Amino acid sequence: MNPNMLIRLVIDLSMTVLMLVAMAYQITGNTIHELVGALLCLLFITHNILNRRWYKTIFKGKHNVRRILSIVVNLLFLVSMAVVMISAVPISRDIIPFIPINNDMVLLQIHVMTSYWGFIFMAVHIGMSWTTIINSVRKMTGIKSTSRIRAIAFRVIAVLIVVYGVQASFEREMLYKLTIYNPFGWNLDDSSMGFLIDHLAIMGIYISGTHYVLKFVQKQDTGLKERNIK
Repeated sequence: MNPNMLIRLVIDLSMTVLMLVAMAYQITGNTIHELVGALLCLLFITHNILNRRWYKTIFKGKHNVRRILSIVVNLLFLVSMAVVMISAVPISRDIIPFIPINNDMVLLQIHVMTSYWGFIFMAVHIGMSWTTIINSVRKMTGIKSTSRIRAIAFRVIAVLIVVYGVQASFEREMLYKLTIYNPFGWNLDDSSMGFLIDHLAIMGIYISGTHYVLKFVQKQDTGLKERNIK
């Protein structure tokens, strides 16, 4: 595998793990939350530096449905993470506790809500790159042949993850977390494993949904091109 691709995959995987840890505030506590957030910020900046050429191509070439969706999602992900990082500075209590601020409740609300939006956009972003990720994993593991049984098994697993993810979304009140800030915290009796499984399943909704929607769009575009050729 291309070393640059491997580095990007490692960074992306690390960002995903750190995002989940950062969101588990009630489990990790404030100090670990801020340290993980700082490391996540550095990796996010590194990720954008490594992919800086993408920004130069936004307005170049043809813009089909897939590309437009990619641009919109990536920019929303960028904005949400930028807001999360900027709002984190004045409300920091351990890493940067010396910045005076009077009304931190508003910033705290913005920080929490945009972090959950960033979580969703990150999952959609992964879903848009899922084919590339799978192909890279195949090269790393040496899997070259295709298997119908394996494909069916993965689709069944994806359906089960989505079903569980939908249930977890309701139980964890994801809609409210994207719109309302609760100053008293969420799920104080949470376990680390329960938190991880639930949020991975919630990510699975958007990863799988995005992946298969894009496959459908690509199939429609291919069919349209074939009809135009005939």
